[in-house]
Amino acid sequence: MPIYEYICEDCQNEFEKIVINKHEEITCPKCAGKKNKIQLSVFATANGSGGSSQGPSFSGGGGGGCCGGGCGCH
Repeated sequence: MPIYEYICEDCQNEFEKIVINKHEEITCPKCAGKKNKIQLSVFATANGSGGSSQGPSFSGGGGGGCCGGGCGCH
């Protein structure tokens, strides 16, 4: 069952809702408003150690230049 994030267009309350039936009418738990907009949800992914991901990892050296500054081309 997916969990969706919504924002109420009447009172600006942000809330989550488990949606069992996609045709179910969503109402705001704060004001009972029926004009709710679904939000883009960002979620964590599990990594190999059982924790959450720290984000993307990019290889290469720091510094400037066209190749990360490690080759001495500048």
